[in-house]
Amino acid sequence: MNGQRIGYVRVSTLDQNADRQLEQVTVDRVFTDKASGKDTHRPELERLVAFVREGDTVVVHSMDRLARNLDDLRRLVHSLTQRGVGIEFVKENLTFTAEASPMANLMLSVMGAFAEFERALIRERQLEGIALAKQRGKYRGRKKILSPDKIAELRQRVANGEQKAKLARDLGISRETLYQYLRVDA
Repeated sequence: MNGQRIGYVRVSTLDQNADRQLEQVTVDRVFTDKASGKDTHRPELERLVAFVREGDTVVVHSMDRLARNLDDLRRLVHSLTQRGVGIEFVKENLTFTAEASPMANLMLSVMGAFAEFERALIRERQLEGIALAKQRGKYRGRKKILSPDKIAELRQRVANGEQKAKLARDLGISRETLYQYLRVDA
């Protein structure tokens, strides 16, 4: 009996389009996470790992969509292939199975290391760009979640003695963000 082809898609932000990753790839089911690659909490990946069975193939657009770093990639690939689950990376045109050759293991390590290095370079360039923008006075940081009216309302409600945790929930922000709004221009 042939197993199923199970797709895994991860996008970093809620507004990114997940459809393009496995476009024109036939899969029986897709698990999609909307989380940063560095995030250790990827519930759909956990569901996928629990769902797949021997003979199935996990199909992923690229290595960096599956794992946070090289260690994570190797652990996931090893864990799945030991259970008889194949893994196919579309972009890299690589497939891994329990019968992986030493060459396949080398390719996994090399390609995974390149992906990790590429992410590190992107992050470095991003930080350099932010530093330059700050020097020129052009960097404004992340857009404020709350409008000035909502910030005034927040401060008034805190002054009236409302619980901060409830206020944060009501406003759809974390408690840390609430405290940041209370510290700024206070």
